[in-house]
Order: sequence, then C-alpha cells, then structure tokens
Amino acid sequence: MFFGEYNHTIDAKGRLIVPAKLREQLGEAFVVTKGMDGHCLSVYPMEEWKILEEKLRALPLNDPDGRLLTRYLMAGAVFCELDKQGRVLIPSVLREFAQLEKEVVLAGSMDHVEIWNKQRWQDINTVDDIGDVLSRLQQKGINL
Repeated sequence: MFFGEYNHTIDAKGRLIVPAKLREQLGEAFVVTKGMDGHCLSVYPMEEWKILEEKLRALPLNDPDGRLLTRYLMAGAVFCELDKQGRVLIPSVLREFAQLEKEVVLAGSMDHVEIWNKQRWQDINTVDDIGDVLSRLQQKGINL
C-alpha cells in the first residue's frame, strides 16, 4: 500500500527522483498514466496495472463511458523504468497534461502513487471540514 507525501523537483530534462520508499514498492518497471482527478499523474506498479487492465477489459464495448475511460487511461499510459540514480523520465506530453514544471508532490494513494504540481496539490488538498466529506460519503452509503 502506498501512503505518504513527498516533495521533489523535476529537472530540465523531465527526470524525477522517486523516493526510496516508493521505489521499493514500485519495482524497477511501472506504468505512468493520466490521473483520475485530472491534472495529475498516476503511477502503478505492474501488478496493480494488470488488475486495472482487467477491469477495463471487463467494461462492455457498447458503453461509451467505458470506451472513453479506457482511451483516457490507455492512450496516456507509458511503461517506465528507473535509471541507476532512481530517476524516472516523465514524458513531455504527461508533464504538460499535469502541468509539472519544477516542484512536484508524490502522494501515496493506496494502490498507486499520484504526481501533482505542488501548487495544484496544495489547492485541491485543502479540506476545511473533513466532517462534511464524511457526511457526503455517508449519503452515498459509504461508512468509514
């Protein structure tokens, strides 16, 4: 399980040092794709990516939303490997999508890691009242 928040920078060539704790869990090869919240990236270890692939395969072909989600995740996906310094090269198209420039946040999100532009992360990760969030989840039948 991935958890924690790590502040890092992307160099001019688009390389990002992956924190050692995350490297251990991600392994040498993993998949980076567009994130579900938009304007972030999701990083999946291969075993988790295979689970997600199977879920996408199970979506009915005649469902336009299923096709749209599959395209969104699969067309944006790239197979990545760490270099000897523990860095990963984030392709420019994905850096542009997530508006990753210099300062970024890597955030654990259970089965994957998210990569955010630091300012965007601070903007979306502000919760004035977690009780409101819990109430909305309860209204959806989700109890924690």
